[in-house]
Amino acid sequence: MLSSLTSLNRHVLTFLDKCSNLSHLKQLQAHLITLGHGETHFYAFKLIRFCTLRLRNLGYARHVFDRFNSPNIYLYTAIITAYAQVPDHLSAVLLYRDMVRENRSKPNHYMFSIILKSWPEVVRSYGVELVQAQIVKSGFGGNPVVQTAILDGYSRCGGANVGLARKVFDEMSERNVVSWTAMISGYARAGQLGSAVLLFEEMPKGIRDTPFWNCIISGCVQNGLFYEAIEFFRRMVVKEGVSRPNQGTIVCALSALGHNGMLQVGKCIHGYVYRIGLSLDLSVVNGLIDMYGKCGNFAKSRIVFDKSNEVNLTSWNSLINCYALHGRCREAICIFEDMLQSKDKINPDGVTFIGLLNACTHGGLVMEGRSYYNTMIEKYGIEPQIEHYGCLIDLLVRSGKFEEAIEVVEGMRIPPDEVIWGSLLNGSKIHRRVDIAEFAVKKLIEINPAGNGGYSSILANLYGEMGKWDEVQRVRTTMSEGNVCKPGGCSWIEVENRVHSFYSVDRSHCRTEEIYALLGCLVDNVETAVSLNCNVD
Repeated sequence: MLSSLTSLNRHVLTFLDKCSNLSHLKQLQAHLITLGHGETHFYAFKLIRFCTLRLRNLGYARHVFDRFNSPNIYLYTAIITAYAQVPDHLSAVLLYRDMVRENRSKPNHYMFSIILKSWPEVVRSYGVELVQAQIVKSGFGGNPVVQTAILDGYSRCGGANVGLARKVFDEMSERNVVSWTAMISGYARAGQLGSAVLLFEEMPKGIRDTPFWNCIISGCVQNGLFYEAIEFFRRMVVKEGVSRPNQGTIVCALSALGHNGMLQVGKCIHGYVYRIGLSLDLSVVNGLIDMYGKCGNFAKSRIVFDKSNEVNLTSWNSLINCYALHGRCREAICIFEDMLQSKDKINPDGVTFIGLLNACTHGGLVMEGRSYYNTMIEKYGIEPQIEHYGCLIDLLVRSGKFEEAIEVVEGMRIPPDEVIWGSLLNGSKIHRRVDIAEFAVKKLIEINPAGNGGYSSILANLYGEMGKWDEVQRVRTTMSEGNVCKPGGCSWIEVENRVHSFYSVDRSHCRTEEIYALLGCLVDNVETAVSLNCNVD
């Protein structure tokens, strides 16, 4: 009996290994039913896992599951995991709720770690607390895997919940690299990079692995701390050198370099990529294309693209967007046409058209911009997002076509955001349309009262250019009474592979005294030269 069962197990596993479609799976299922194993949990588990992982057919997996009168925890875990990965969090939660209510099976530590990813998405305000109460009652409150899932669930909810996540973390008797990574990721998602870095420094160096380093580097990139991201990358590779960067590490580092314009460091990382054997990875190739393009080295960006054994839509989009970003509108359009005619028959997506519309905006190509916008909707069936509306409106107002821009705003299927009204405000400044500027400023203040200073300053400057000094005084007085300040301007420069940022009315740079001393010398020299020229004349 045991021998025949072992033989059947081997037969089922062999058949599943060769199975390639739903028809084959149904044949195996029918065979198991004729042998009297239609209700055997082990085989049902294998069928469900195959449906969800190999065939991506969650509907038929649920059909197999529903045939059972008393599914065990492993079948529940298989189907709920599949729902969570789709993601279909509502179906995962409803199935879990029915399991608990009807007492059909008791959740284990693995089930809790899965459902904690879905429950907060459905019941966001108190979802984690509900599951945590069940966990404590079930006796799994001290399980490290479950504790890590709880803190991750709290951290994903953001806000004050990050503090609850830290409480769970501090109470853990056993912490591993996964729990450290989850807590630091939570801080990064919440924008609390200071807390993330402090916790990073507390972590034992011996357990820092590549995903952990990726967590802190990507957190810096996502929060705009690009120089700090590069510093962590340097520490990982040069100073500590225990963990080896993977594709995710390199892509994050290249993104930071592109945003900061650190071309020389980018070239060094490009060489490093070749040395560690990641130069053929498509995600790394796309990162290099994007980095070189954002740094303005289009020739190198194109060389990386042309030499790649494989390119995809992201590769084309990176190339288009980089040319568009630097105002090379005709080149961006030519690359788009090349993509449509390529042998791979790649269709554009929403990101492609953001690049094209941005290129048309920089080049003042109103007709082409309208055409691409209509093509996106009518030919490719792409629903416009806020970025598409923003590019089109910016294109129209820069060309003085305010009536058409207002029509686009009124016809938007999503509420206009700060970028939309900001485009109208900037366009009205260019073309001296005070009526549009006043309306745009009103909308901008409604959306973001904290940004009132910048908007009001633009309006005041526009009044000044038109000689309406009473209006200038009124706006300035309103700003003064409301204690509103315009955000300081910023400039930066790369010196010896380091980016130095300078803000208006800011003397926090470590070499401020030297900078101002040299600036004073330059001013004195200019004044002396002007004085000498005047005397000669």
